[in-house]
Amino acid sequence: MPRDRLKIHRRDLLTGLAALAPMTLASMTVAGRVWAAPKADARLLVVFLRGAYDAANVVIPIGSEFYYAARPTLAIARPDPAVATSAIALDRDWGLHPALRSTILPLWQKGQVAFVPFAGTDDVTRSHFETQDTIELGQDIKGTRDYRSGFMARLAATLTRVRPIAFTEQMPLAFQGGEAVPNIAINTVGKPGIDARQASLITSMYEGRPLAAAVQEGFRVRDDVFNAVTEHMMEASRGAVSPKGFELSARRIGRLMREQFNLGFVDVGGWDTHVNQGGATGYLADRLAELGRGLSGFAEEIGPQWTNTVVVVVSEFGRTFRENGNRGTDHGHGSVYWVLGGALKGGRIAGDQVAVDQPHLFQNRDYPVLTDYRALLAGLFQRLYGLDQAALHRVFAGVKGKDLGLV
Repeated sequence: MPRDRLKIHRRDLLTGLAALAPMTLASMTVAGRVWAAPKADARLLVVFLRGAYDAANVVIPIGSEFYYAARPTLAIARPDPAVATSAIALDRDWGLHPALRSTILPLWQKGQVAFVPFAGTDDVTRSHFETQDTIELGQDIKGTRDYRSGFMARLAATLTRVRPIAFTEQMPLAFQGGEAVPNIAINTVGKPGIDARQASLITSMYEGRPLAAAVQEGFRVRDDVFNAVTEHMMEASRGAVSPKGFELSARRIGRLMREQFNLGFVDVGGWDTHVNQGGATGYLADRLAELGRGLSGFAEEIGPQWTNTVVVVVSEFGRTFRENGNRGTDHGHGSVYWVLGGALKGGRIAGDQVAVDQPHLFQNRDYPVLTDYRALLAGLFQRLYGLDQAALHRVFAGVKGKDLGLV
């Protein structure tokens, strides 16, 4: 066969692969490096709440009179054992949203959850896309942005034995750059569009060529994910309660990270609550309940590896401390990050804090940022992976890790 004709066929074939396979074409170019387990078989999952969740109504400043004055229709009532919709006391100053009573509270009581208030970035644009990019890139905002270098890609390159994956429809900015990483929308996994016979033909076509290993790895990852999801669905059909929404996705992720992957990213949308946010019940409460079920389901599905796992929940920024005229909240600044894990030294509110009152608001409207997200993550990476300062600087240039003693 003439060489130019072969090239045309290869191009057409790859175009077809992109349309048929449940994974992106980029996700098939995984090979070229041997990935294996990092120190102590550590696992890390980053959960990005896109839209900026209202942290002040999730980890509630129950000791603040200003909170109750600033949110006449949204505030969660102070803890009262006789009232199911009241906040759940975490300590003297902070409470937990009641929607998380059956999911996150038990993990808190085991010391497997910590909350870091006043966390975030020094990006003050209050733009969803701008600040999401800031976090995923993990670069100094004063410099020129390199959109080809996400912080999780740099972390994967720094670690010697790690197998990364993005549980997203499109490759997140966090994993851009470095070695290619598989990505798959875990909530929409269906039957592979290319059957075993076609996959075998495609694989044989690339035998002995530079892309051979990448094609083989792409099909292997696709099949592994499909088989894991199918197994879960079969179990549910035998009488198990079928999880919905993020819970279903998180349980699938737990299975995959238990057996195959150990560095993951997933995003959850729907947190931009400008209108009719709700308080103890309503829109935000429903989203929190789903998130809580997902995170607790992930911990359950990952099984014994939960003790080697750290989950970090972040959002681009917080929301205005005062409610707006539409019974919602607007774009803010500081947020509350979550850290979860089976061996976590949690059950506490971690990091620097200030009084929750008007004088301590940022620009008289938002939570301030006292814990920089890069410093927090660097501190976790240092403990989780045993990275020295030089290695940490390859992930977050010029940032000193903030060790909160959680890992």
